[in-house]
Amino acid sequence: MKNKVNLFFVLLAVSAILVACDLYQATLGDQVTQIIDALAATCTQMYQEDLKSEPTPGGAEVHPTETLPPIESPTPSNWSDNPFAGLVPDGALMRLGKGQIFGIVISPTEDVLIVNSYTGIYFHRLNDLSLIKVFALDKRMVCIAISPDGETLASEADDRTVTLWDVHSGEQLTTLQGFTEGVCFVAYSPDGETLASGSSGGTVILRDVRSGELLFTLEGHTEEVRSLAFSPDGETLASGSWDGSVILWDARSGELISTLEGHTGLVHSVAFSPDGETLASGSGDGSVILWDAHSGERLATLEGHTDIVISVAFSPDGDILASGSLDDTVILWDVRSGERVTMLEGYTDSVGSLSFSPDGEILASGSGEGMDGSETLWDAHSGERLAALEGHTYVVDSVAFSPDGEILASGLVDGTVILWDVRSRERLATFEGYIEYVDSVAFSPDGETLALGGTYDSTVTLWDIRSGECLATLVGHTEMVSSVAFSPNGETLASGSWDRTVILWDTSSGEQLATLEGHNNSVRSLAFSPNGETLASGSSDGTVILWDVRSGKRLATLEGHTGIVISVAFSPDGDILASGSFDDTVILWDTRSGERLTTLEGHTFSVLSVAFSPDGETLASGSYDGTVLIWDLDAIISD
Repeated sequence: MKNKVNLFFVLLAVSAILVACDLYQATLGDQVTQIIDALAATCTQMYQEDLKSEPTPGGAEVHPTETLPPIESPTPSNWSDNPFAGLVPDGALMRLGKGQIFGIVISPTEDVLIVNSYTGIYFHRLNDLSLIKVFALDKRMVCIAISPDGETLASEADDRTVTLWDVHSGEQLTTLQGFTEGVCFVAYSPDGETLASGSSGGTVILRDVRSGELLFTLEGHTEEVRSLAFSPDGETLASGSWDGSVILWDARSGELISTLEGHTGLVHSVAFSPDGETLASGSGDGSVILWDAHSGERLATLEGHTDIVISVAFSPDGDILASGSLDDTVILWDVRSGERVTMLEGYTDSVGSLSFSPDGEILASGSGEGMDGSETLWDAHSGERLAALEGHTYVVDSVAFSPDGEILASGLVDGTVILWDVRSRERLATFEGYIEYVDSVAFSPDGETLALGGTYDSTVTLWDIRSGECLATLVGHTEMVSSVAFSPNGETLASGSWDRTVILWDTSSGEQLATLEGHNNSVRSLAFSPNGETLASGSSDGTVILWDVRSGKRLATLEGHTGIVISVAFSPDGDILASGSFDDTVILWDTRSGERLTTLEGHTFSVLSVAFSPDGETLASGSYDGTVLIWDLDAIISD
């Protein structure tokens, strides 16, 4: 970044990307907010009319700081100095966000919270949630387990492998291969010598941790095994399956002891009490069943959730059982009486993982089966919320800043459009009930008009920002409108649709100027060049087409992506076009020749949005993996 102004605008664009993807993670959100507020204060003195402060989603308070934290890609190699080592790909300046959360555990020997996400495995201090280190991943790990001594971490990937990590150094110790089916869950035995893994085919495999040797293949379930738990003495293994049963196995001989049947839905979670006398199982039928771990007798059925129970955990003293559900709540139960102690609420997504601190004082919960990834710490006795690392509270599908930067418009999937005051973070207006679904929003260059696309009735609506009045309804598409864009002079509006066409409209009269046909699938993204002469359209057919706006003729078809092109953006000089795709990449194109300049790789999921800084030297890309990458274009293109 060559100056504060450029950095400010990039971060402003980044904040819009994060809002649009509903992926803002508070882990870095506070840091970014501090950077933006401090830069805004400085830049406002220099450029009063041009710069505005960045909005915090949902109207949250911000806390400006006088000292700017470092933002460049870190260079030290050791974990303590560089917790983000490996998370920033070549050509990128930094990565913002953590990504979707798959699981959390608390280390048994240290006050450390371990979070497994799309982008890496994050280690936080439990007392203040500060980040200690990150294990960068080159593949998605969908399950993690910590060894009883806290020295080794096992992570299960979706490529049928299990990797063992040294917790202190971050070194990969070994990768266990040879699994013939997908691995759905992993668990250590209490002595740390055996690793159990459940498969998508219904088998359970026991391996020796040190040698990797296969000990037993346990067969008994008819569907995938999604939960495993060893008894405290390590002699019994419980497996919960989507076939609705729980099986108890002799962990030393591999023999089946008993099959526990009683749930009417899939079994998603199992846990032994600390004394090994009781087993808890959570199910798709919304209940938790307590079993006698020796006889297999059902002791109690705990009912209180209104949806699938996907996680259960006992407190260290065995008196409390916590259950997390798709109903977005955690219930704390008295194990002896079976009565509900309290319900922990405030989540905006399912609670998929639970873990008590070793002293039983804190309960950590992970939420985010969708993209609302968050971790929350609770007082295990009072139910008080202690701290949280969280994202947005609702799915925002589209976002746009007004030209003067004073208003942010966000379109929600329920058809609501909210206008926010950027400086005060207050809600200015809410448009509700007019449309079914908002997939795209765009301000006119003068900031007076808002265009909305995405309604299932295949129309585009134009709204007066000040009065909230609907000015016009543009009818011409035959399927849902998925993208809208104003020309730089505001005289033309382009709309792209699932009907595979782009329509150009006269914004004054509402007249249809031209219909551009050329894509073989839905049009998902649009962008005008800075001079307004060229329009770029990205499509589900994996191509980008450049159009001459005046004649409506196709100038070039850019081919290179292997997935849907969901975002396009021109550089300020119009010489480069960036396209983001479901193939997890960003491609930079020369707009004059149509040649591909380079492909940017670093995201682990679809790239939903791209934005250039005003000087064209930096590009921000936002992804469904829950992160934003900031790319140094000078370095990339010069190479």
